[in-house]
Amino acid sequence: MISINVSDVRASSEWAQRHLGFTEAMAAEGFASLTHPEAGFHIALLAVGLETFKPASAAGQVDGLLIAFEVDDMEQRYARLQDEGVTVVTPLEVEPWGERYFQVADPSGVIYQFVDWVEAPPADAISQQV
Repeated sequence: MISINVSDVRASSEWAQRHLGFTEAMAAEGFASLTHPEAGFHIALLAVGLETFKPASAAGQVDGLLIAFEVDDMEQRYARLQDEGVTVVTPLEVEPWGERYFQVADPSGVIYQFVDWVEAPPADAISQQV
């Protein structure tokens, strides 16, 4: 399970259900547990600042985290999410080592990345770009 502190549990949960195909397995005030048959893990969404959160120093908004999924329908997924009005924070691009990806953000700012792989360029092409 990945546990993420978010500013709006309900909005993030509904967003993940609508756009990513997660289902809500459990929910309470300030909490939602999401599952997906292909993800291999659950996502727990916790309200920022919950008094019961331990350690209290980690109860703030998530920052610097992204959740990545390897997919086999990159173009279709990218087009669908754009059509649904999802905020694209990094458009579709290819890294020198052959990783192709794009990133979207949920209403609380959680970044989701979708990845697939293209044939990597020769090693000398990568070293020239570094």
